[in-house]
Amino acid sequence: MPKVAVAAPSQHSADAGTALAALGGNAVDAALASVLVAMVTEPGVCALGAGGYVTIWGPDDDPVTIDGYMEMPGRGAAPERFGQGGRTVTFAYGGELTTTVGHGSVATPGGLKAIASASNRFGVASWHDLFEPAITHVVNGFPLPEACAYYLQTAFEPIYSRDPVGAKALSGPNGVLQAGDIVHIDHLADSLRLIATEGADMFYIGDLAAIIADDMAESGGLITRADLEHFVAIDRQPLMSPIADWVVATNPAPAIGGAAVTAMLALIGDNPDLLLHAQEAVLGFRRAHLDEAPDRFGPIDQLIELANTGDWRKVLTAPSTVHVSAVDDRGLGCAVTMSAGYGSGIMPPGTGIWMNNSLGEIELNRQGFHNLKVGSRLVSNMAPTVARSQDAVLAIGSPGADRITTAIVQVLVHHFLEGVPFVESIARPRAHVSFSDDGQAIVRHEPGYDLGDCTLPTISFEERHMYFGGVGGAEWSRSGGFSVGADDRRSGGTATSE
Repeated sequence: MPKVAVAAPSQHSADAGTALAALGGNAVDAALASVLVAMVTEPGVCALGAGGYVTIWGPDDDPVTIDGYMEMPGRGAAPERFGQGGRTVTFAYGGELTTTVGHGSVATPGGLKAIASASNRFGVASWHDLFEPAITHVVNGFPLPEACAYYLQTAFEPIYSRDPVGAKALSGPNGVLQAGDIVHIDHLADSLRLIATEGADMFYIGDLAAIIADDMAESGGLITRADLEHFVAIDRQPLMSPIADWVVATNPAPAIGGAAVTAMLALIGDNPDLLLHAQEAVLGFRRAHLDEAPDRFGPIDQLIELANTGDWRKVLTAPSTVHVSAVDDRGLGCAVTMSAGYGSGIMPPGTGIWMNNSLGEIELNRQGFHNLKVGSRLVSNMAPTVARSQDAVLAIGSPGADRITTAIVQVLVHHFLEGVPFVESIARPRAHVSFSDDGQAIVRHEPGYDLGDCTLPTISFEERHMYFGGVGGAEWSRSGGFSVGADDRRSGGTATSE
């Protein structure tokens, strides 16, 4: 029976992973059970109507990334449905945040398809067993996580107050629930039991699919039965990066996150002092060439080719997520990242399932609302990553929008290049290069971060902050056993099986 270590968004999510290990499950089973708990117990941050990626690398296999991210819906929809069904809201979250919610903001979610694909081919536990921890938490009620409570203080009224079942779940006599208050979501346990018994197809071609599609048709959404029926989780070959004695495998195109990680690592090479230069170069290239590109494969190839020259100057010229990492003592690593955007506030009747608002995330839809090709995958920052050396395997990832990539790279550089212990690497101060509307690069950083020779304008945070991501990672080596860490910037949890 494999021993497993898990890093997850909450302690009960991490414990779900080790519960699967106690039944004989491996790292993949542990990661999938953990992420299912996170998807149903992190309201506002994630949801069952999410999309995402699973990266898996076994000791005797090539790595694979399973793409179950959001797809542009609208197969068979009348032309007049496009551009409709959205409601733009602005609220205070990390400053002022504007997004589009409502039925028209919902993209076709592939998270459950990716989970099923990973389970069928790489797991050893039964499909039903994967769902038992999630079902138990929903039946009993679960404490509202701190990150969710923080988000819902401002997002509840504009997004989550309109659906009566959702509003009931997230509010009480004194208003929106606070961190630690117990959440009960009507109908969700029944939906989970259906999926656990009948398989993921229940969500895509079964009774749940019919409810979702009918609700969308009646309320201005784009998702049709054909969209759900035709969704396929796609195997993609991960991008590979050597660093020190390790090889890193991460999410490839059409997602952007993995390409950014790969390019930054290539530019840094063996010199950690280039961290900020690499961020400025890669994120600047992304802003100029990737965010609005209808075909991202070409620009991503160009980014990596330029980064492999090792000259960051050449690159310069050219919500709302959950992550689970798991490794086992057989050398199997699995990293899973899922997102529902900022949430649409939509819950198809009788399901208890909140849906994503990925079509309404303005930063991921630079071409405009509903202007993507039907059936195409949306842009993503997510970068679930697995790395291997001769002696060890490491799984890592993070939530945090465009800070996902910079958080992951900083932890890997500290650990692989500087020899900092893994858990300490997660705790170290971080910096992130962002860009103003006029293209000026600005370094935001936590106290204690060494800016070195940085000449860019800087903004110092007063304390460590969830803005800089919430890295979760697990490592196993033959010589050192398990090392597992969950970022205290977000209230994560860790667990190791006995």
